[in-house]
Amino acid sequence: MSPLHCALAVLVAALWGVNFVVIDIGLRHFPPLLFSGLRFLIAALPAVFFVRRPQVALRWVLGVGLALGVAKFGLLFLGMRQGMPAGLSSLVLQVQAVFTAAFAAVALGERLGRVRLAGMAVALSGIAVAAVGQGASGPLGAFLLVIAAAAAWGVANVLTRKAAPPDALSWMVWVSLVPPLPLFVLSLLFEGPDADLAALRSVDLAGLGALCFVAWAATLFGFGVWGFLLRRYDASSVAPFTLLVPVFGMTSAALLLGEGITTLDALAAALLIGGVTLVSLVGGRGVGREQGPPPAPATEPGAAPVATGSRS
Repeated sequence: MSPLHCALAVLVAALWGVNFVVIDIGLRHFPPLLFSGLRFLIAALPAVFFVRRPQVALRWVLGVGLALGVAKFGLLFLGMRQGMPAGLSSLVLQVQAVFTAAFAAVALGERLGRVRLAGMAVALSGIAVAAVGQGASGPLGAFLLVIAAAAAWGVANVLTRKAAPPDALSWMVWVSLVPPLPLFVLSLLFEGPDADLAALRSVDLAGLGALCFVAWAATLFGFGVWGFLLRRYDASSVAPFTLLVPVFGMTSAALLLGEGITTLDALAAALLIGGVTLVSLVGGRGVGREQGPPPAPATEPGAAPVATGSRS
């Protein structure tokens, strides 16, 4: 990769890492389900009028919209609202690579192999260490919600792999049309119309800024650049940059939110990132029955996916 394109890849990883801090700020202004729904609404409109609908079956758009937008981000935002730190969330969410590999083995017939199985074991040991640390200092239920979000992300990755969309940006824009209505309905049912209306009436520049950042910078700009890089270079050259996301996430959370990084956090990060590396970059050389194009990144997050097979 050229120095300029390396810099662009690092920039996207930085945006996706800092995005967790921005989500934390946004959750101070909006209920989590409402915030998630608004995020996807702003990402989809008006962009959907300027990009073609991806040439894939509608069921894949709906499936990924529900798995990624409603389940993954709904659970992530709920977990962070209930006390999961932004930096730790950026790290723990990367266990989606393990879920993606496991689900792809079942649904797509991809072989795991010894290296990938070893990587999954190492990554899961990192999650166990992180759980011990979170259980000692914060609500374990919030931690489990982020784990569930990572599992939903794994489902979205496998569905995206099956859909094989040709363009990451148009795919993300159209997928973003699906989550707002279900998320708004869930918000009205569980967060209440009074809380939603109060948040909308009292919205300020910080809240609007958080919405715009997660919708435009982390989603549309991040996906546009990432898709450009994946079209220009082999996935094996681009994918390693996603491992920088939790580095930027934990560092920015420490600097901007004052979140401490404990010894257990550092150990969990080393184990999880090392395991994800084995699962997605080394073990990914195993050939499955249905390879196809690698899935488009599932944003950031909360968007930097790690694909199975040839890429994450």
